[in-house]
Amino acid sequence: MFLYFLGLVVFYYLYRWVRELPRVPDKGNKYVYVTGCDSGFGNLLARHLDTQGFRVIASCFTQMGEEDLRKACSSRLITTHLDVRSKDSVAKVAAMIKDKVGESGLWAVVNNAGVSVPSAPCDWLTIDDYKSMLDVNLNGVIAVTLSVLPLIKKARGRVVNVASVFGRVSATGGPYTISKYGVEAFNDSLRLGMAPFGVKVLCIEPGFFKTNVTDSAILSKNVNAVWDRLPQEVKDDYGTEYLRRALLLISDKVAKFSDGDLMKVVGCMEHAVAAVRPRTRYSPGWDAKFFWLPLSYMPACVTDYILSKEAIPIAKKL
Repeated sequence: MFLYFLGLVVFYYLYRWVRELPRVPDKGNKYVYVTGCDSGFGNLLARHLDTQGFRVIASCFTQMGEEDLRKACSSRLITTHLDVRSKDSVAKVAAMIKDKVGESGLWAVVNNAGVSVPSAPCDWLTIDDYKSMLDVNLNGVIAVTLSVLPLIKKARGRVVNVASVFGRVSATGGPYTISKYGVEAFNDSLRLGMAPFGVKVLCIEPGFFKTNVTDSAILSKNVNAVWDRLPQEVKDDYGTEYLRRALLLISDKVAKFSDGDLMKVVGCMEHAVAAVRPRTRYSPGWDAKFFWLPLSYMPACVTDYILSKEAIPIAKKL
């Protein structure tokens, strides 16, 4: 019985592997718009798709990001400045893309741009902290998608949204998990709405990887800055030991458990863009597959117990 079950599992994965091998033809005439290409996943994806023959439109927040990509890639790749928080910036890039793609439309948009700070326990933050991140991680995703959706419908192309395992499990305080839950909801509603038009909407849910989102220096600086502005009453509730252990957690565990192989994520992004039959969801990273996703299917009492066991204790006890 066990061997029969094992055989079925092997057959399923072999069938899926063969089924997912074919790639779309005529890559040289397919435009792909990628946001957040200054570094990390977006930067590597832009380079990778360029080598695959796609016509990449890589948007960067900084001029240095644009210059670095132009030096590293072929003349096919187009770089442009984009601030996803700005309606004018989003509209300007969309107009440029419309002129470039013409009647063939836009094959894909990859919503990769995102930030991870400010992040802290909820009662450390202000509504402006929430707004600043949601404007990038959620509203930016929606704005960019809507700005080019008519072009994608014309090409019967794809929308690829980069969420996170923290769009499944809210393991930290602050706006990051909220923004990623929002991306998941937008992705699901858009996928159903665009299906009649032949548009595929795919979601990438990475685990922990070594990017700016998990950069210990950026995260530690953020925690210190937020702590310094807290009212004394809140500081007393948590205690200085909480701050010390939070910084230790960032510098030790987050850095240690973040995977340095970014191509695990980029490979999923490329498959979502280029495969004839892409998956609805991708979960790159062993931590995503074997911890975070299984945890997301657990009852709330189990999830709360596991996460609470790992939580840093506060100074003010009940």
